[in-house]
Amino acid sequence: MIKLVFLRHGQSIWNQARRFTGWADVDLSPHGRKQVSLATQLLQAAGFSFDVGFTSYLQRSLHTLEIVLEGMQLQVPIHTSWRLNERHYGALQGLSRQEIAERYGQEQVVIWQQHFDIAPPALDPADERFPGHDPRYAELTDEELPRTETLKAVRARVLPYWHETVVPQIKAGKQILIVGHGNSLRALTTYLDSITEEDIPRVKRPLTGEPFVYEFDEQANPLRHYYVRRAPKLQRWVKTKSGRPGRLPPATKDHSCAG
Repeated sequence: MIKLVFLRHGQSIWNQARRFTGWADVDLSPHGRKQVSLATQLLQAAGFSFDVGFTSYLQRSLHTLEIVLEGMQLQVPIHTSWRLNERHYGALQGLSRQEIAERYGQEQVVIWQQHFDIAPPALDPADERFPGHDPRYAELTDEELPRTETLKAVRARVLPYWHETVVPQIKAGKQILIVGHGNSLRALTTYLDSITEEDIPRVKRPLTGEPFVYEFDEQANPLRHYYVRRAPKLQRWVKTKSGRPGRLPPATKDHSCAG
């Protein structure tokens, strides 16, 4: 049985400020780093090890992966891809939820966040936020460079990477860690769970900094999935630096904006 762990990056500084992040390359907040450290301890306590890691081009995701591997004292190949980036929120990127609600109305904000095929306002290519100005995306075609994205578009770019790059690793028996973002991971998990396009917007994004495990057979067919933190016996093994039992941040709500 092959185990693959999905991990949404820890809280970023823009998550903390409740700003729509998208492809903006902001780093983890101090709280986010603590989330990742606790997630690392949970993975260690549960006996996980990894042969390969995958992540996006964005530093909040890459640094999450690096913190986990360093904490577990693992040196494994790391593969990065723009296809694992967060959803691009177009002209909303960098704005707070309150600013967007004042400008467009709260109802419209909810529509953009939850509708499968409705995109936020697009960026002008001259806008400094347009990814075409970033040399990391120089290999992307004009069609691949997003000015904005729908949930449908995120799924369309993530799935080829899954089939062409990740699935062969599963079939090779590799234990895999994928660190990504709320919407890129939601695109993958809803695919694995055969969630219809109509139901995807109602599926919550993975929680920040909490390991989510999928078990596969040798043909990369998913068998079951679960949060590592849901196992009560593991919670006893999570320790803070002082040696006292630690607690993960609450799992009931996700207050972050798109990030």
